[in-house]
Amino acid sequence: RDYIITVNSTVDMPKEWLDEVAGLVGRRHAEHNITTASVDNLRFIHGVYLDEVVVVIGKATYVGKTSMEVRVDTYVESKDGMRRPINRAYFTMVALDEKDKPTEIPGLLIETEEEKWEWDAAKKRREMRMKRREEGF
Repeated sequence: RDYIITVNSTVDMPKEWLDEVAGLVGRRHAEHNITTASVDNLRFIHGVYLDEVVVVIGKATYVGKTSMEVRVDTYVESKDGMRRPINRAYFTMVALDEKDKPTEIPGLLIETEEEKWEWDAAKKRREMRMKRREEGF
């Protein structure tokens, strides 16, 4: 599922919006409380200007036993409805039980070739995160 938040922007777009969208996607999928474990590739392609409309879209791309990856894309939308990408980030979210311990979450239904490609790419990103953690990063 895609979840969209549309707002009028200021020049300094709060990074918390991205985390909130990732948390919303994670919570709805997992049906549990969610915490952010990491953020990868938080990269801004373009700036946001005063009075522009910002659209933030989150989508689950990979689900493990207790964690999931959520891709968050950010766009500036013009008055004619055209969207220009300004950001993409990948969040690792962990589902928590009522004692704030990691808990199992449902799997992710992969239906399209794009979702399969995103799943495979997410597995590679997960492997890189694990390697970095082993190296102390």
